Amino acid sequence: MKKEFTSIKKVLEEHLASINENTTEIQTLFDFLQELEMKVDRLSQRLEHTQLLQGQPAQKLNVTSLNHTERKIFLTLYTEEVPLSYQEISVKTNLPISMVPECISSLVQKGIPFQRSLFNGTFFLKLDPSFKELQAKENVVNLSLQSFME
Repeated sequence: MKKEFTSIKKVLEEHLASINENTTEIQTLFDFLQELEMKVDRLSQRLEHTQLLQGQPAQKLNVTSLNHTERKIFLTLYTEEVPLSYQEISVKTNLPISMVPECISSLVQKGIPFQRSLFNGTFFLKLDPSFKELQAKENVVNLSLQSFME
């Protein structure tokens, strides 16, 4: 019976070792994806900067309507002057932190421009100042007074 327990223990230890190896591999891939996202963001910022220098419009604004959650995040970023981390956005909107990146991505797809920065491995976001000014003047996102009351 002791031999069987030893055999089972050995199998479980091998299984644990393979799980640890897979966890390390997943973490490495996650780190790689974060680094890649940073590079894409920097490239996007450079492209926007180049377009501004050439006097070409970066994009024709075509903002589609926002759902309730996207509106909460948009209003939080619209009313802030400093960049916010995903954690800070989560706290200010009372949303789970896991929803914030997904909603930010959805806002970008709907035409909302952001300025992103990375500090100590943490992403910070703020609305593009020129878009913020345009929103104040022309209500591009079509916010109502009721949006601020929710």
